[in-house]
Amino acid sequence: MTRGFFAITSAVLACGVTLAAQQVPDRAFRPTVESPAYAVGKGPLVCLDEAHANFHTLEDRFWAFGELLRRDGYAVRASRVKFDAPSLAGCSILVISNAQPSSAAWDTYPYPTPSAFASAEVEAAHQWVRDGGRLLLIADHMPLAGAAANLAAAFGVTFLDGFAVEGFGVESERDAAFAKPTIFRTADETLRPHVIIRGRNANESVATVRTFTGQAFQAPATAEPLLVVPPTFIALMPKTAWRFGPETRRVPVGGWLQGAVMRVESGRAAFFGEAAMFSAQVTGAERVPMGMNAPGAEQNFQFVLNVMHWLSGTL
Repeated sequence: MTRGFFAITSAVLACGVTLAAQQVPDRAFRPTVESPAYAVGKGPLVCLDEAHANFHTLEDRFWAFGELLRRDGYAVRASRVKFDAPSLAGCSILVISNAQPSSAAWDTYPYPTPSAFASAEVEAAHQWVRDGGRLLLIADHMPLAGAAANLAAAFGVTFLDGFAVEGFGVESERDAAFAKPTIFRTADETLRPHVIIRGRNANESVATVRTFTGQAFQAPATAEPLLVVPPTFIALMPKTAWRFGPETRRVPVGGWLQGAVMRVESGRAAFFGEAAMFSAQVTGAERVPMGMNAPGAEQNFQFVLNVMHWLSGTL
């Protein structure tokens, strides 16, 4: 391979291994919620899954997500029990972000990535949504996509356990591929028309959404696309997370999805292939912003609220 491959590999290793360990919540990030959907604490109960070695928790990397929802009026709490009918019964919206098979280092998992969810949990969560529950399932790049693949599959969604990157190995090799922001835009229709994009009024409309690597996935025809992967993207498919080489398989994923929603009988479900976009973190000694607080992500917080409004039925 050319120099570009090894340069990008170094960037990936630095970003994925070193910086992931240094990601901490940006507790100064407090965007203005001009028109809260609910009175304080009176909105639907949002349960954030913390029962599956989740990389994101309310007190840590998903702190900003929880605080944003609380300022919009939602009640938010952690859920630290496995999924079954009784544990899900009290939740209006279940949010699962980057569930893991265990707390072991990502590059120590076997291949294919084991599931984070037992089959009984998948069945319980699927039935809960069919009966009227609301699910937000977020699973990032390998091994997180693989860990959630069986739960996604219950809804007909296929998570690809790889790394979605722009252009690398297809038309050109770009050393800065991982450093370049991935921005979905209404102008080029990678951000698709939808009530979630329009919001409740013009002040809540969204024209751009930024994501941070992640995975690409496919969904059934009943799904409503939100974030459509640009045509120049591929997925890098290593057998060990963050270990790339000349033999690493590449899958074209242009036109695949990084965000979509669907109605499932009486319930609703949303699927996203990247998690940092829902967070606000700082990384490393320089405290580089990653998530809703990053350059190019100024509208992410409104997008997050709009997704939650769709799930809770105010959109």
